Amino acid sequence: MTTQTTPTTRAVVLPSGVVPAGTPERPRRQRGSRLLIWVFLAPTLIGLGLFSFVPIIGSFVLAFFRWDIISAPEFIGVGNFVDLAANPTVRVSFLNTIGFVVVAVTVQLAVALLLAILVQSRMPEWLRTFFRSALFFPLVLSAASVSLVMAYLFNQEFGLVNEFLGLFGVGNIGWLTTGFGAKVVVLLVYVWQNFGFTFLLFIGGLAAIPREVYEASSLDGAHGWSQFRNVTLPLVSPTMLVASVMAIISALQIFDQPYVLTRGGPGDETRTAVMVIYESAFQQLDFGLASAIGIVLTLLIMLVTAAQFQLSKRFVFYG
Repeated sequence: MTTQTTPTTRAVVLPSGVVPAGTPERPRRQRGSRLLIWVFLAPTLIGLGLFSFVPIIGSFVLAFFRWDIISAPEFIGVGNFVDLAANPTVRVSFLNTIGFVVVAVTVQLAVALLLAILVQSRMPEWLRTFFRSALFFPLVLSAASVSLVMAYLFNQEFGLVNEFLGLFGVGNIGWLTTGFGAKVVVLLVYVWQNFGFTFLLFIGGLAAIPREVYEASSLDGAHGWSQFRNVTLPLVSPTMLVASVMAIISALQIFDQPYVLTRGGPGDETRTAVMVIYESAFQQLDFGLASAIGIVLTLLIMLVTAAQFQLSKRFVFYG
């Protein structure tokens, strides 16, 4: 005689607060989580909208108007861009900016890479930490205050630089009153204050190179310059790309140093594109022209950055 056993159903007891899938409670919680995400994102999104996106759109629209902030805006189409092309001050300022970028970025990258290699060489850790902090320190200073101090140091009559050179029989040099001298001072001040960030990038890039690679290259007979050219440069090239892109974008927007040191002079020797934007908007009250110059400068930055990434396919080694 066979006995049939009926299967018993065991009740599954869920922990307190756990809701089975498929119940209406889960979609409600998901909606609550999404709402909480948007609540936390709202301050950032509102800030970006009010202080970034709205001004960008407003500047683009304003470039097609003539507006002196007093009278009503007057639509003139591409008139501001035509005036921009015919304005000799604008042309000189862009040429000055491009020339400055070429020299400043080259010097900045070279100095930062050289110092990074020296700091990463064999030395006590406390000394390496000291140099990292000391070389980065100028970046945290205000560009205007640094430029103001440098203006006194390079003053032709009582500056400490001329006083020091006078000890070697060198006469007073008009650092800020001659075209070449003013360009040199602006270049030195800018590079001194901005190479610290590039220096830290190279520190990180060099630290990521395995020591075994250098040891293997030494066994193959590579030392000194040969090792630097064939090992260090290729392996640090991705860092070089990032550093050059950021350095060029920053240098194209230079304003503080030439404005405080020389006011763009003598003549237009140190006048930059951003200085012309400032002067057009807040001195000449031509906000339409200032917006047009800003658009051209933005397009130039985008074009140069795109060209860098295009060239990186040929010169950057992602090993």
